[in-house]
Amino acid sequence: MERTPDEMLRHLKRSKLKPRFSIGVWYFYPGGGRFHDAYVEKGTIADCIEKIKEMKDAGSVDSSLGVEAHYPNEVNRENVYLYKALEKEMGIKLITCIPMLFFDKQFEFGSLSNPDVKVRKAATDRLKESLRLNKELGTDICVIWPGIDGYENPFGHDYYGMWSRFEGAVAEAMDEVPGMRVAMEPKPYEPRGNNIYRNTANGLLFARNVEALLKHRENLKLLENGHAMLGLNPEVGHVLMGHEDLPGAFASVLREGRLAHSHWNSQPLGNYDQDLNAGVLGIDQMLSTLLVFKMYAYSGFYGIDINPERLPVEKAIVLNMNALNAGAEIVNDLDYDALVEAMYDPAGHRGVIEETLTKTWAPKGTKLRKLS
Repeated sequence: MERTPDEMLRHLKRSKLKPRFSIGVWYFYPGGGRFHDAYVEKGTIADCIEKIKEMKDAGSVDSSLGVEAHYPNEVNRENVYLYKALEKEMGIKLITCIPMLFFDKQFEFGSLSNPDVKVRKAATDRLKESLRLNKELGTDICVIWPGIDGYENPFGHDYYGMWSRFEGAVAEAMDEVPGMRVAMEPKPYEPRGNNIYRNTANGLLFARNVEALLKHRENLKLLENGHAMLGLNPEVGHVLMGHEDLPGAFASVLREGRLAHSHWNSQPLGNYDQDLNAGVLGIDQMLSTLLVFKMYAYSGFYGIDINPERLPVEKAIVLNMNALNAGAEIVNDLDYDALVEAMYDPAGHRGVIEETLTKTWAPKGTKLRKLS
């Protein structure tokens, strides 16, 4: 919601940004890449669960932690008992079952957008089963990452068909498993040269288009009551790969009530998807986005999405939580009187916002010159 200066000031002073985190089991045992072998021995899902339990016992994480896993390779009907036991013993819940729609050989030319009816049906069936599992487990969202849907050669490509097939398949699955919210994760490229939904704007269009296709009365009722059935799961790295402004991208999703989840890491502008630890690069963008989260009352998970090739995963998770918690405390401690005045009257407060940002990272005792 848009606020007056007084409303914004009251909100910022009275609220407190306190991240709650989720982690993905896919990076507990990172595999090799195109140019190097894996640096750690491969472990099982049971090993991942044990690592999480050990971190909880050591006090590195608490029961507010969420876990994310892909269906069917990381969570399925045969091993879901491991996640249920984790929740029962530690209070740590599986918060999303993500359909694996990008790795299998059959998805060489796309999953839900594939022009081959048989392949597209296989992908749609996998999405449906993932939605069912999410619903049975009581998760809030089913994240979808369409990494293999897209193209390299733009010449002779059926764009309308690509988008329509993907969106129609998502709507079909959601109507078969009604009431389950979906969050799509845009990315500009990689593994395809051009991914199907490249940026935040594409993601918002996707969400609107799919909602317009929904037919089940339960889904329609939720929409009529103001609930967004289609949300986004923007990832910091993917947004920056597309040369978008991070806080602006997140704010545009929040404005539509579609920020269902968030994925955090660090990323240089452009470049390949590096999944570096949060707070390593682009601290200004991180702080600006955390301020946006506080301004517009984001209360969802801060998903840590990293590739800790050269760090034990336990250390990497703690480093990321520490970086985001530190950033949140910096934002909570801002001079909101000065900031809000400058925000709504920039002409009368030239340099105040810049000064506020400088004060966030200046060590205590630094003698800062007074603005004239």
